[in-house]
Amino acid sequence: MNAFSAGSGGPLPLSAISRRALLRGALAGAGLLALSACRSAADSAAGTDAAASGDAASPRRGGVLTVGVGVDFTPALLFAQSANSLLQRLVFNTLTRYDERLRPQPELAKSWEVAADGLGVTLKLRDDVTFHSGRKFTADDVVFAIKNLQNPVRSAQLRSTALTVTDFRKNGDFELTLVLAHPVSNLFDLFEFMIIPDSATVEDAVAGTKLIGTGPFTFTDRKPGSSLSFARNEKYWNPGRPYLDGVEIKVIPQAETLLSSVKTGQTQLTYAVRGKDVATLKDDKRFRITQYDTGAGAFYIGANLSFPEVQDKRVRQAIAWAIDRDRLVQQALGGYATVSSVPWPKSSPAYREEDAKRYHHDPEKAKALLAEAGVTSLSLPLAHQSDAGSTAVAQILQYDLKQVGIEVRLQPVDSPTMQKQLISQSMPALWTLSHSFSQAHPATLAVSAYPFNEAKNTSKFSSPAYTDAVQKAWNRSDPDSAEAKALYQQVTDILLDEQFIVDLAIAGLVEVAGAQVRGVTLNKYSYLNLDDAYLAG
Repeated sequence: MNAFSAGSGGPLPLSAISRRALLRGALAGAGLLALSACRSAADSAAGTDAAASGDAASPRRGGVLTVGVGVDFTPALLFAQSANSLLQRLVFNTLTRYDERLRPQPELAKSWEVAADGLGVTLKLRDDVTFHSGRKFTADDVVFAIKNLQNPVRSAQLRSTALTVTDFRKNGDFELTLVLAHPVSNLFDLFEFMIIPDSATVEDAVAGTKLIGTGPFTFTDRKPGSSLSFARNEKYWNPGRPYLDGVEIKVIPQAETLLSSVKTGQTQLTYAVRGKDVATLKDDKRFRITQYDTGAGAFYIGANLSFPEVQDKRVRQAIAWAIDRDRLVQQALGGYATVSSVPWPKSSPAYREEDAKRYHHDPEKAKALLAEAGVTSLSLPLAHQSDAGSTAVAQILQYDLKQVGIEVRLQPVDSPTMQKQLISQSMPALWTLSHSFSQAHPATLAVSAYPFNEAKNTSKFSSPAYTDAVQKAWNRSDPDSAEAKALYQQVTDILLDEQFIVDLAIAGLVEVAGAQVRGVTLNKYSYLNLDDAYLAG
């Protein structure tokens, strides 16, 4: 193993390789680097030839894809997962990308080795990548990207994982070792999440005036509250990609207007149609409906424990028993979700069916718990996003809570304000949102997601037992071991008992696409990957 010349402390020995985290350079051929969970190398290679012929049944070049979103882009949250995470992968790339079994695949990193003790990872980077500005991508850009996420101003949920990187040791421009303070079970979650920005223009990026990355499309225009436009990156490192000439993101916050736009073909792709509206399209041959099962959107009620009314966990447990989750899924979400009392999707190593079924609709049990807590009447605010889908969820929660004696005052808030309140821990006594970060390795949720972060969460909940279980689950390099799964169960047991977050239903994004839209995928953090996307004529 080579010594690494840059950084302090001398060379880092990498004498053994982790069983999970080695991918040899043979996987990094030109056709494989934009791997999606549903595509093979043969598909990619065949697509290049077919594109030139214009065969409608095969990838073809040309056209502008129109994507409808319900929430405007918030530039200040570019490096956080928020309601506008679709655009990240249009402009930027990540180091690696998970497949459907959480196996990392190459992107800007073409191969890697993780030390046997989990205290370092050596990345071998592509040497043929340039930023949209024409500047060459090097190891220095990976260093910058990690330090950028370490900056608390960025509000990046995986900041805690980024902070475990304590040193950077370069061996030339395209090989880099990251030295870690301790092993972390979610290192490749960080690599999947972390977009690689241009250091010279990063402040312009968070101001929304300039977005420069290495990705398949270049940013061309933004009309706040209305649209964002992107054009094909003619010098993209992935040969023959993208197929599309460009992408137009349209901001359509009104649910009825968005549905109309989809039906008339003005919007060709969206993830923002309400579940009950999706149900009206599923039998229409003009559309393809794809439900992502990653669990990237779990609906929940949060409780702010700084308010005395919800400090008794029996009150929070009563809320959990009061909600008719089945009705919520069917009426508000159109059936596109799975009832659950835990944050984990079925694909998670932390999932157990008996935990998912722990709480169900039992108003009498809810009333008994409130009586046991000495609560005879309760009136609480419930903040929710002001869009139609979130309002429908909030109204069902309001009704169910009223049946057990909890009067709820709905407080609609626009999405950017809601995100700020979530981050700044300034929510009212109750709020409802959807959370992410349960779709990758379980430790990520409890060290990264604002509602669950053991060190500082929106609920202002703290517990030595919770901290201990989370830290032990995170500080290890064997996330799939029996010992790790036992720790995940400890975390789950605490969540189910304390109910500072009342999970209701697990839902991945639901993709509504015109029949001509092909080759679209999402990564685990809902970044939209259009490398292989095309419009069939």
